[in-house]
Amino acid sequence: MKAMPWNWTCLLSHLLMVGMGSSTLLPRQSPPPPQKRSFVTFRGEPAESFNHLVVDERTGHIYVGAVNRIYKLSSDLKVLVTHQTGPDEDNPKCYPPRIVQTCNEPLTPTNNVNKMLLIDYKENRLIACGSLYQGICKLLRLEDLFKLGEPFHKKEHYLSGVNESGSVFGVIVSYNNLDDKLFIATAVDGKPEYFPTISSRKLTKNSEADGMFAYVFHDEFVASMIKIPSDTFTVIPDFDIYYVYGFSSGNFVYFLTLQPEMVSPPGSTTKEQVYTSKLVRLCKEDTAFNSYVEVPIGCERGGVEYRLLQAAYLSKAGAVLARTLGVRPEDDLLFTVFSKGQKRKMKSLDESALCIFILKQINDRIKERLQSCYRGEGTLDLAWLKVKDIPCSSALLTIDDNFCGLDMNAPLGVSEMVRGIPVFTEDRDRMTSVIAYVYKNHSLAFVGTKSGKLKKEIRILGNWEEGR
Repeated sequence: MKAMPWNWTCLLSHLLMVGMGSSTLLPRQSPPPPQKRSFVTFRGEPAESFNHLVVDERTGHIYVGAVNRIYKLSSDLKVLVTHQTGPDEDNPKCYPPRIVQTCNEPLTPTNNVNKMLLIDYKENRLIACGSLYQGICKLLRLEDLFKLGEPFHKKEHYLSGVNESGSVFGVIVSYNNLDDKLFIATAVDGKPEYFPTISSRKLTKNSEADGMFAYVFHDEFVASMIKIPSDTFTVIPDFDIYYVYGFSSGNFVYFLTLQPEMVSPPGSTTKEQVYTSKLVRLCKEDTAFNSYVEVPIGCERGGVEYRLLQAAYLSKAGAVLARTLGVRPEDDLLFTVFSKGQKRKMKSLDESALCIFILKQINDRIKERLQSCYRGEGTLDLAWLKVKDIPCSSALLTIDDNFCGLDMNAPLGVSEMVRGIPVFTEDRDRMTSVIAYVYKNHSLAFVGTKSGKLKKEIRILGNWEEGR
């Protein structure tokens, strides 16, 4: 899914989040007239697009991934360091890239679009992956953006050939005494033979180690990856999985996705292509990906279906919202933004909704599906992996909350959609981004819109009210 380019306005959500005062939590009353507020801003080079942003939780330093450049900013948006990443001579048809072997395709000066930006806290480094050379990554020292490593000589080092900035999502799983893992999810742009859509990689301590980004497990038959079967493209020629968000919680890693599928409208014998939002779950310790499960998600309010996922953010419930939802304050919630309908991915309708999912409820639904499948009920129901009609196999075993799958009944799809709780809708200025956190027991969500505006939603005494 293509991320819209943004500039300094996207930094305001960070400033608002760290600068929110206690006046936000006054008792419910008529809102005062809006006041103009000035904010510290940062602008890059002329016509420069910003792609990704991460904040160091320990120092407050901000890292911005831009086209051809990585910035390190202070908490008040002063430039501390920059690191040049492009442009360079390249051609997206060169595989392996021309820095590995000679390419017969014509080379042209090509921008390096930042596609993934992650902080590796354990090793004090920044992982910055770009669009040049089939998606190789740089490992930069957090302090000064000095290049610690740039692995490029193996096929495992090419993470994605898609040039769109929002095409890759990564989640780091950290261990105390072992090398960390990096779960990578990416669109493949019709090249499934080159790129797995989802995989787990080694994140070695040594940034120049030969095993950096190698698959966690790989032999002749099994690997820590899933590839889109080539047969899938005969049914849906432009099939791909667009990753919108990723996170880890408990024993699992999750990705939120948009996927095309063919469905028959009510009363029709012909099929049409729509897009379905799905949550993907994997066990952190599953090296064979037998725990892969997909569940469709969506939202409905006033008879209107909101099914096209735009953005998501994981946060805690907080004491006030927890009481209303009947969960614990420390329980995980997914704040999500959906646009109306299912038929338009790139040109979503302006009608949109902010919805909340209780992560435990999604996990409970997955557990129910696993239990029924291991009783031999239904099929695997995952069309794009060509296992839709394969019957579930019966097995006598206990499936608890942390079940990580076997080499049977996998991968698995959930057919019934899990519906989120709608808390706010917008009909004109489509919501496109969201961030949330807990402040003095209250859950606050900041929502960005297509026109660059920010909306603040505050949970107070069981009622949502729109802030300015």
